[in-house]
Amino acid sequence: MNYRKRILVIRLSALGDVAILQPVLRLRATRCPDVLFLIAAPPRLQPLFQGVDNIQFIPTQKKQSSKKLYDALSPYHPDMVADMHRVNRVIGLDWLFRIHGVPVRAIRKHTTPGRPSWLRYNDVLDRCGLMKVDELGSLASDYWRPKATPGSSFSIGIAPFAQHQGKIWPLDQMEQLVDLLSQDGRFQLYLFGSKEEGGTLESWASCYPQTVSLAGKYSFEDELKQISQLDIMVSMDSANMHFASCMGVPVVSIWGATHPCKGFYGWRQNPEWAVGHSFDCRPCSKYGKKPCKFGDYRCLRAVTPQEVLTKIKSILSID
Repeated sequence: MNYRKRILVIRLSALGDVAILQPVLRLRATRCPDVLFLIAAPPRLQPLFQGVDNIQFIPTQKKQSSKKLYDALSPYHPDMVADMHRVNRVIGLDWLFRIHGVPVRAIRKHTTPGRPSWLRYNDVLDRCGLMKVDELGSLASDYWRPKATPGSSFSIGIAPFAQHQGKIWPLDQMEQLVDLLSQDGRFQLYLFGSKEEGGTLESWASCYPQTVSLAGKYSFEDELKQISQLDIMVSMDSANMHFASCMGVPVVSIWGATHPCKGFYGWRQNPEWAVGHSFDCRPCSKYGKKPCKFGDYRCLRAVTPQEVLTKIKSILSID
């Protein structure tokens, strides 16, 4: 097909940030079938962008220089670049495209505090001259409902890990939640994590009925299919929250050092589904990297298993 415009969209990391971009790009591609969207992102995330004819995925390697990135991406002959990353090597890449006559529109990282990432991505595409869309800001509760019906069983995903300690609910408390859920015959639990995290999750699966660990056993594409079948995902402020959001699954997310107000909440997730407690020191970190000044991550420990269980049942409309 001859497209009227070819837009190179760049988001080289992290996994959660690329996942936030996915629903924005898919919606834009649907609304603009005469535009080819070339998405440069980590290879693992290719399954997120499958199924749309005018989205072409370009896998990128880690830590490539600006010159190597330009050499890899310029053969795709973009008419415009949408820089959704704005880190040094991508700024250098932008410069190389500009000196070769390709206009660049870049994300504004220091815009209104707390503006959701998906809206900031959408702003960049607006500045690429595309038709505006209005559906991005709607809440999940307006669109999504649990897939099971009252009286039947429910599939619950559990993703207890995150990249930084300030985002991870203490594992003993997450295990207590798994115990509580597994005692209810209506719940089938699926544990998500990396191969390195599999030991912990396998031990939980062996201890608690109706609990299965998927950690390190399946391809990312198969994990996405499993996520899409869940009624609810329970996660941290992590990539799994965003993967579930892409699949249209409600998420009960647990927050500590970070906060949804910083702009990294799941796409269309209802703010009422986030669980966290107010502390004078919270949020202490935008990304969760900063060590707790008290050393005990009391903001995370303040969240109780019973509190999370109550939130899950509320969303499912069950007692």
